[in-house]
Amino acid sequence: MTEPRVRYEKEGHVARVTLDRPEVLNALDRRTHEELAEIWDDVEADDAVRAAVLTGAGDRAFSVGQDLRERAELNRAGAPPTTFGSRGQPGHPRLTDRFTLSKPVVARVQGYALGGGFELALACDLIVAADTAVFGLPEVRLGLVPGAGGVFRLMRQLPQKAAMGYLLTGRRMDAAEALRFGLVNDVVPADRLDDRVHEWTADLAGGAPLAVRAIKEAALRSVDLPLEEAFTAEYAWERRRRDSRDAVEGVRAFTEKRPPVWTGS
Repeated sequence: MTEPRVRYEKEGHVARVTLDRPEVLNALDRRTHEELAEIWDDVEADDAVRAAVLTGAGDRAFSVGQDLRERAELNRAGAPPTTFGSRGQPGHPRLTDRFTLSKPVVARVQGYALGGGFELALACDLIVAADTAVFGLPEVRLGLVPGAGGVFRLMRQLPQKAAMGYLLTGRRMDAAEALRFGLVNDVVPADRLDDRVHEWTADLAGGAPLAVRAIKEAALRSVDLPLEEAFTAEYAWERRRRDSRDAVEGVRAFTEKRPPVWTGS
């Protein structure tokens, strides 16, 4: 039986998703995408999970993106070329175009995050990086495009000229530069990376789960709306939070000077 490409574990309210192909720097083949799709479905469906961490096995790479050896074989076999998005591809919708995932996802990045690996990190809600992390979108040097959202997300997450510089040249960005741009939330020495990720996930899991999901949905859906429309738009998770027991529990716990007990209902 073939070993899985992705390890999936749960501890408390946090799921850990590990790309597990360190021998090829966690390159993403079609089967990896299929396994990831099932995992993200479970993350969303399991109400006990309040946050997820996405990382890569080993200390050399988060992921170097598309498995180019597999892509070359597919090209030789006459497979159609890919373009923006994962529609019609294994694992659709992938994290990079899974726009309704309501749980926060933290990218834990050590080593290389290149191509589709960088695009996966960009699709996460937070990025915590080791000081050894290196980010880049080298597709232009391969006759490709960053089709898993890198073109679109980098333009939204960096100043325009900076984004265009990285997109059009394939240049790499170190962790310090990523932090300067605000592209990552934290940069720490590699031996402190797990502790810092744990601090973030503890805070995420400690919040009211419906409030976390409502805030994520509203923040992402409203980012391109005029401010007045953002206030009047309908948000499904906010409707659930507003009418929930947790909305009452938080205030009650504060007045009673005790920790809240969240039920997500």
